[in-house]
Amino acid sequence: MRLLLVEDDPKVARLVNQALVESGHATTVAGDGLAALVSAESGDYDLIFLDILLPRLDGLEVCRRLRSQRVRTPILMLTARDRVRGLDAGADDYLVKPFAVEELLARIRALVRRNAEDDEERLVVADLCLDFATHTVERAGRTLELTPREFRLLAYLMRHPGRVLTKDQILEQVWGDDSDASPGVVELYIHYLRQKVDRASAGPLIRTVRGVGYCLKG
Repeated sequence: MRLLLVEDDPKVARLVNQALVESGHATTVAGDGLAALVSAESGDYDLIFLDILLPRLDGLEVCRRLRSQRVRTPILMLTARDRVRGLDAGADDYLVKPFAVEELLARIRALVRRNAEDDEERLVVADLCLDFATHTVERAGRTLELTPREFRLLAYLMRHPGRVLTKDQILEQVWGDDSDASPGVVELYIHYLRQKVDRASAGPLIRTVRGVGYCLKG
């Protein structure tokens, strides 16, 4: 896999780069936010490993700009704080400093595996359409603005129309095995989706099955 490593600490960059190369990855290293932005926009990477604290342009702003330009490459954010802000900026996952190399490699595998599931072009349920190529969602012709996490959650629900999915299943598939997110986070994001998908529409698509989980049904 081709990875973009964005880290301004030479020692950390050297150690992480060595671990990635030894694991069979081709790695490009960028030492500041602007260099990262140029590399990410022009290169074809399977994953971006992005530190938050960077010179010239911080990692949060790099992430926001890439997502605004519809760069869909998975982003694994390295942070000692600002985990929520990183996810809200468009990161797919985060890794907290200090971290073990084994955890880094596991997170990379999980993100690439999840991204591979998005190779389908479109998902359609009733009047709801999700397009992976353009990373857009429409309901009855109206474009919905979703965060990357909301997009992934909706895609998971749409892949299993009519099937009741438990909170644990959703956490595993949308947040990943290694995430410390709680079932309450699933409830919160289902609420966010309902506000965007079902609000001002002909009828609700996202259903709650009490004591079991959630399903999307046309």
